Amino acid sequence: MKLLIVEDEAKTGEYLKKGLTESGFNVELAVNGLDALYQAMSEDYDLILLDIMLPKLDGWQVLQTLRNNNSDVPVLMLTARDKIEDRVRGLELGADDYLVKPFAFVELLARIRNILRRKTSVTVDEKTLSIANLQLDLKRRIAYREKEAIHLTAKEFSLLVFLMERRGEVLSRSLIASQVWDMNFDSDTNVIDVAIRRLRNKVDKPFTPHLIHTIRGMGYVLDESAPLP
Repeated sequence: MKLLIVEDEAKTGEYLKKGLTESGFNVELAVNGLDALYQAMSEDYDLILLDIMLPKLDGWQVLQTLRNNNSDVPVLMLTARDKIEDRVRGLELGADDYLVKPFAFVELLARIRNILRRKTSVTVDEKTLSIANLQLDLKRRIAYREKEAIHLTAKEFSLLVFLMERRGEVLSRSLIASQVWDMNFDSDTNVIDVAIRRLRNKVDKPFTPHLIHTIRGMGYVLDESAPLP
């Protein structure tokens, strides 16, 4: 597995590179956002560890540019910025996970392996999921609506797979958080709502029928029929 670390603090970057190399990964290091973007667009990585406060281009700009260019490489944000709005912004831009410094290396390793495990499990699955005019090709990791291909990030694809596998079920925010993000749901954050809104804007609002529905006070459901009021 090939990883790209984007970190401008020399000691932190070398520490991460050494630890992840010893854990069996092929690791490359970029020390500014411009170099990171060039490397990410030029080479294939299985995952990018991305700091936010970077010279030349910050992490937000790097992530947004990758997603705007239809890159679905998983991105794990590593940053000292621990405000809720920063976490939400990262997820809105398409990050797959967000880890606040300082962190334990064992937790970082567990998060990396979890992201890669989810990506691999989807890639090797040969099933196709469909409902109404929405189809998911799980082997190629492509969503189609009315035969039109829709670009989704790795996390958005995983979220849509979960909703489709549990179609017709009302899924609480806490269940979605635990199954898709492997995290405990914090009622003070709107991370799940933001993720659902992004997914809905891509696969639902431009098409009919609308499939992703909000059940007030309960959660979300993917179904062909709108829920009763």
